[in-house]
Amino acid sequence: MLSKILVPMDDSRPAEHALVYALENHPDAAVTVLNVVGVPSMMMGDAVGLALEEDIEKAAAERAESVFERARNVAANRDREIETAVAIGHPARAIVDRADDYETIVIGSHGKHSEGVTRRILVGNVAETVVKRAPIPVTVVR
Repeated sequence: MLSKILVPMDDSRPAEHALVYALENHPDAAVTVLNVVGVPSMMMGDAVGLALEEDIEKAAAERAESVFERARNVAANRDREIETAVAIGHPARAIVDRADDYETIVIGSHGKHSEGVTRRILVGNVAETVVKRAPIPVTVVR
């Protein structure tokens, strides 16, 4: 029986499905929803604005709040509570870096940018990379 589950979440349907899966299939486990805000780069549109913020961590937490609000609603609809965490960096690396604190990761198959070939390649690789590099079991949910 699992006691600690990490669920990386953005605002995509697969990420929400991953949270639902974790909550419904592991009713006694503590679930932490992790939102990763990408580091500023030419390829990471939303993250570029972080470079202009005085307090990057505060700005990242503010950006994550809409995802966390949705996650809390999903959990509340199942009479569950969740913990939340924000990370800044490359999504796959940030997820794998936190893996040792959990027994498993439940991740959506694709993130919010999965439309189109270029976006699917960039974001679809997050789940694939986590599966390959995580030191703990990973469940991928569509």
